[in-house]
Amino acid sequence: MRFKLSLEYLGTRYSGWQIQKNARTVQGELQHAIETATGQRRFELYGSGRTDAGVHALLQVAHLEIETKLAPDRLRFAVNDELPADINVLAVEKAPPRFHARHGAVGRSYLYQVSRRRSAFAKPFVWWVKDALDFPRMRKAAAAFVGQHDFRSFTADDPDEKSTEVRVESVELREEGDLILIRVRGSHFVWKMVRRMVGVLVEVGRGSLPAMQVPLLLRDASNLPASYTAPPSGLFLERVLYEGETLDRPLTAVFPLI
Repeated sequence: MRFKLSLEYLGTRYSGWQIQKNARTVQGELQHAIETATGQRRFELYGSGRTDAGVHALLQVAHLEIETKLAPDRLRFAVNDELPADINVLAVEKAPPRFHARHGAVGRSYLYQVSRRRSAFAKPFVWWVKDALDFPRMRKAAAAFVGQHDFRSFTADDPDEKSTEVRVESVELREEGDLILIRVRGSHFVWKMVRRMVGVLVEVGRGSLPAMQVPLLLRDASNLPASYTAPPSGLFLERVLYEGETLDRPLTAVFPLI
């Protein structure tokens, strides 16, 4: 039987989503919880995509192929009872046999939170930038990312082994109090891409990188975006979209600064 799992997690303590040897990961914790809850050792658990170490998820999606007599709600309760407090299964639904969490996804949305002030509470969820940031310059520069581009300069993936062509549907920026919110929507993303996009926009906001240089970073191979990589703390996988679904969450802070 195949299930669709929707889950949220705080990524601070984990080395990303995907199972790794000698590292604590979200998928590893979820797999262990499913084994304990169902007594099964043979099943397929596949996520919609990787999130980097320290990155959070408001809504990650996975599919689970397993033999169990547990109804979806009972399965969710049983798995949550075995999970650490910073990982939570939001919903379990029966899925068609051909549903695939990764290959069936038609869009993804990431949210990044940049803080303009120091915070005693929000540090795990923001990137505090001490320098003054020119918000209009950042928003203007963000327009260069929209469309189909080769993001080879914005990823740690090897372009000779994996395509670095990505279509970015939109990049939205909004000010909310002392936060600058950056939402990036696209068909898919390559490794570290969003964090490097944010890092470049912050450099533009600082005034240390001309906005006109952003299109050149997309056109020509460059090491600059790597040096500007934003920390994972401010990044959230916001939504994974499937056929017929739309992003209905307004662009607002996950943890507002009061």
